[in-house]
Order: sequence, then structure tokens, then C-alpha cells
Amino acid sequence: MAGEVFFVAEGGRVRDYSGGLTFSVAVTCLMAASCGLIFGYDIGVTGGVTQMESFLEKFFPEVLRGMKSARRDAYCKYDNQLLTAFTSSMYIAGMLASLVASVVTRRLGRKAVMLVGGTMFLAGSVINASAVNIAMLIIGRILLGFGVGFTAQAAPLYLAETSPTRWRGAFTTAYHFFLVAGTLAANVANYFTNRIPGWGWRVSLGLAAVPAAIIVAGALFVSDTPSSLVLRGDPDRARASLQRVRGAGADVEAEFKDIALAAEEARRSDEGAFRRLLRGKGYGHYLVMAVAIPTFFDLTGMVVVAVFSPVLFRTVGFDSQKAVLGSVIVSLVSLAGVVVSTAAVDRCGRRVLFLAGGAAMLAFQVGVAWIMALHLGKHGAVTMPRSYAVGVVVLMCLYTFSFSVSWGPLKWVVPSEIYPVEIRSAGQAVTLSVALTLSFTQTQVFISMLCAMKYAIFLFYAGWVLAMTVFIAAFLPETKGVPLEAMRSVWAGHWFWRRFVVLDAKQEVQLNRM
Repeated sequence: MAGEVFFVAEGGRVRDYSGGLTFSVAVTCLMAASCGLIFGYDIGVTGGVTQMESFLEKFFPEVLRGMKSARRDAYCKYDNQLLTAFTSSMYIAGMLASLVASVVTRRLGRKAVMLVGGTMFLAGSVINASAVNIAMLIIGRILLGFGVGFTAQAAPLYLAETSPTRWRGAFTTAYHFFLVAGTLAANVANYFTNRIPGWGWRVSLGLAAVPAAIIVAGALFVSDTPSSLVLRGDPDRARASLQRVRGAGADVEAEFKDIALAAEEARRSDEGAFRRLLRGKGYGHYLVMAVAIPTFFDLTGMVVVAVFSPVLFRTVGFDSQKAVLGSVIVSLVSLAGVVVSTAAVDRCGRRVLFLAGGAAMLAFQVGVAWIMALHLGKHGAVTMPRSYAVGVVVLMCLYTFSFSVSWGPLKWVVPSEIYPVEIRSAGQAVTLSVALTLSFTQTQVFISMLCAMKYAIFLFYAGWVLAMTVFIAAFLPETKGVPLEAMRSVWAGHWFWRRFVVLDAKQEVQLNRM
């Protein structure tokens, strides 16, 4: 069932949509996916500059003194609330922005939100690069958060609504590919700017303006999605947009009819999208997934590993330059994992990648905890033997690869495709706001948790990986190859969720055809 590409046309006949992979859809989707660059660059650059001595000397001198103390517990060198506030402020701003962006996305379209988000991120990067005090740093981080919140709300929806059904998974994983590419670019930048005495951190923070400028320029030259245009009452432009991305010779009537019917169904109800999602009959399973997927994503521990990987490598004994180099290696491995995921997601399906990746992450996190327990112990010995420190890097790379094949890209793919059009923007907003709230919480407390829990922090995340793998096995249906307009039928066929799904007559016919 999950591998078929289908919809129910008039009279109940099942057909495949026309249109394939065109140059237009490739360019359009790549532009939207490039929004991941700014999120990834911010994740990577933050961890790097927060261990640069020139940056710490200017803004956080007490952290620098703690680093140089021979008696300081290795786990606790970076335990400073102002430093973590600098890191985490972006996420709380992004959470607030994502809720606002939901309304703006529905009323003004996906394209406008990406344009506004790119502009705010550009402004934030300029302020951060020119910062002379902590207040400027925090203001810049808040603007970066608004930019991330807006673009991360709109881009996955844009990709899901524009890409052909049979390649939707691959195109939507492109967002995570660019996110990882942004992280890699930031780590490479940190590696070289760390050698610039005094002001290298300014270069690292200022280079964030480059991907932001790319997004702003690109958003000016793409059209909005057909679904968004129909929802906003412009069917002629919607049809033209669909024809452009499907190819001049494609017959788009069937797909356009389904999009128009879904939009009309959404307009018929007076309930707002958030009210439907939170209180409407037949939407409870969407709300569960809107909360569960980002919650489990953040509790893999990968977000804090990505942000604080240089700190972790300093903890196990690497110097500043080698710690940043270790982060570059981890980013390269992550990029390779996303490439594998892109190739496999529409062949193997979402569930297979979730389950295999979860099992692997569990094993590698336990391995990291074992090595750190053995050689740093409970009291944070200053360093560990070099061979074991290298072992930590290898296990972190394997853990990162497993994450990048599974939860990394699928966190963007699955939420963007499971919601019906009437709650799609609200569902994405809830998913994103939950994710950014948890990212804020974790980046705010991770250094303190590392200091308090020592190596057991990795066992904490391993326990959550086990729980999320069981959850996926039991409760997530396969969505591979299913058109967005037919997604309700997938839930209606699930052993657990079918009791909560409300179908009309057409959707009942569709379920019987599956």
C-alpha cells in the first residue's frame, strides 16, 4: 500500500498524477531547501565561536579562566549561564517566530515568509559580527532566531507541496542536506578564523550573511506553491505554477482538481487551523505527531551534540584547533548520511530508516558513555588517553551518520507531508515551535547537565532513543508514495489511529482501494 502513488478521481478510479522531474521543479525546490543553510550555519558557528579564546576573552572571561584552570572538572569547564543564554536565545526567538509565521504563511504564502526570514537573518548576522557587548550579541541572536523560525516554517511546506509525489521524500530531505551543509561551512570557517587573533570570531559570525543573502535573492525569483495560491483565492496563478513545475507537456488537471477540492474543503469550515488541530474531531492523531516527532528529535541529543561538539571534544582532551577540526569531520560524516537518506527515503520508506537509525544511535551512545565513564570517570579527570579520545570521535561520527540517515532529515519530511491542507500551516507551526522550545531548553541546560551527570548524559539520551524507536514501530504509518491529498486514508488504515479518523464518502472509497 505505502509504495503506490495514487489518488481517487471522480468516479472512484485510481490514477497516478502526471508530470515528472523537471528542471523547474529541481531549481525551485533547491532554492527552498537552501533555507536550511542559515539554520545549519548558526548551529555550527555557535559551537565554534564559544570555544574561541578571543571571543571568550571579550565577552565571557570567567569561562576562559575556568578553561585554563588545571583543577577544573573537565565536564564543567563551560558551565556558564550567560554563555548558554547566548547560544539558546536564538531558539526561543525562533519558537515565537514560528507561531507568527503560521498565520503569515497561510495569508501571504510560503514565498513571502522565506523572504522575510532571510532578511531578518541577514540583519542579525550583521549585528552579531559588529557586536561590542553581550546585549548586541543577544539582539543579533534574536533576529537570527526570527529568521530561522520563519524559514523553517515555510521551506518544508514549500518542498512538500511543490515536489512530485514519488520524489517528495528526497526533495524534502534536501532541506536537511542544506542544514548540514551550513553546519559544515560554519565548522570550516571556524577552523580557519580560529587562527586569526583577536577578531576571528567576527568573521565567523559575519559570514552568516552569505547564505541569508542567497535565500533573499532566490526567493525573489520563485513562484508560490499551487496549494498556497489556491487557498489565497488565486486559482489561475496556482494552475500556472503547477504547470511550470510539472512541465509544459504534463496534464495537471487531475492534480490541480485535487488541490482545489482540498482547499475548498478547508475554506468551508469557519474554524481556524489551530482550533481544528487542537480541538477538532478527527485531528487528534495529527496533534500527537506534531508534538511527538519534534520532541523525540530533540531528545536524540543530536541538537546539543551539533551545537556543542567542539566543547565535547575539548572535554575529552583536544586543543581548540583540533576540537574544531573534529567538528568538521563530524559535519562531513553527517552530510554523507543525508545523501544516503535522500537516496533511500523513497525506496525503503520512512519507517525503515527511523527504526534502523534508532537502533544504531542507541548502540553508539552507549559506547560513548562507556568510554567517558572509563577514562574521565565521575569526577572529570582533566584528559583521557589519546587513543580513547579518538575512539569517542569515531563513535560520535557513527552516531551522527545514523542520525543523518534517519531522524535528521525525516524530522522535516514526515511532519510536512502528514497534515491535510486545512491544518498544514498550523501543524508545521506546532511541530517547529515544539522543536525550537526543546532546543532552547537543551542548549540552556546541556552544559549544566554535562557538569552534573558526567558521562551519564549519553545514557539519558540513549534511553530516549529506545523509547522513540518503539513509538515509531507502533504508531507511525508508512507515508512513502502517498499524495498529500490522500494522506487521511493512510491513517484510516492504521491499526490504532483508524478509530480517531473521520472520512467522507470519497475518502472511504479511497481507503477501500488501498
